[in-house]
Amino acid sequence: MRLATRRSALALAQAELVSRELGGCELVPIATGGDRGAPAQDKSRWVDELERALLEGRADLAVHSAKDLPGGLADGLVLAGAPLRSAPEDVLCGAGDLGELRAGDRVGTSSIRRIAQLRAAREDLEVTGLRGNVDTRLERLADPATGLQAIVLARAGLTRLGREQSAGASLDPGRFVPAPGQGTLALEVRAGDGAAEAAARRISDPQALASLLAERGLARELGADCHTPLGAWASPAGEGELHLRAWVGLPDGSAWLSDELCGAIDDPQSLAGALAGRLRSSGAESLLHRAAEMAGV
Repeated sequence: MRLATRRSALALAQAELVSRELGGCELVPIATGGDRGAPAQDKSRWVDELERALLEGRADLAVHSAKDLPGGLADGLVLAGAPLRSAPEDVLCGAGDLGELRAGDRVGTSSIRRIAQLRAAREDLEVTGLRGNVDTRLERLADPATGLQAIVLARAGLTRLGREQSAGASLDPGRFVPAPGQGTLALEVRAGDGAAEAAARRISDPQALASLLAERGLARELGADCHTPLGAWASPAGEGELHLRAWVGLPDGSAWLSDELCGAIDDPQSLAGALAGRLRSSGAESLLHRAAEMAGV
């Protein structure tokens, strides 16, 4: 089995996890458009070359950070599974708690969702853009010249890189609702490739996959993209139910909506549609339109 993966340290660590679950595979490291600096038009820049490798038969299965996977997959490809989910929440690095930060302190993040949520919670902070891989961001936090007091990262990435000690505090996912798919690995294969589909199903966790489908379904229902300040977090609620929470806001944190709903875990798409309908009735479409205008999209 050949596994297509990005070349970053985190992507390779994630592909190694999948390889071990499958009993050993050949890794096929690939540079994507995003790795080469393609403009941030949509999420496809992080998966384009991996999908091409699948379609051209140079790989059998692609391993993605699920939050990087666009709402629509390339023709001829399917989402075949998701292994057991890692912790979905964001963490604050550089401070033990958000309340420890003083007015005017600088917090770095590249995510428009995190920017919006931080500004909604602490309008007195200076939230600034911060790009690069996990190690690069932690190095910039440690560099006094950057003037950063804290940064926000996903706990799952730190854990998979063995950098868990860098986390200062968890941000409550009920308030700082994670990105759709955060902490989840998505396994993509060619449609009709029975062997690859069977391999993906064998290591897939049904609850993780149902949660991922609900979160992706909500993003798709709302027309969200990489410029949308959207959080979506699903988790098993017992007795065959799935709980889905959503957060939508403006990049400056001045307005936001949040809602939650439970539904059947074996029908995540219907749950996503129902919650999206509630959000739309509360004004989510207007909020998302304003968010796009503020982001210059």
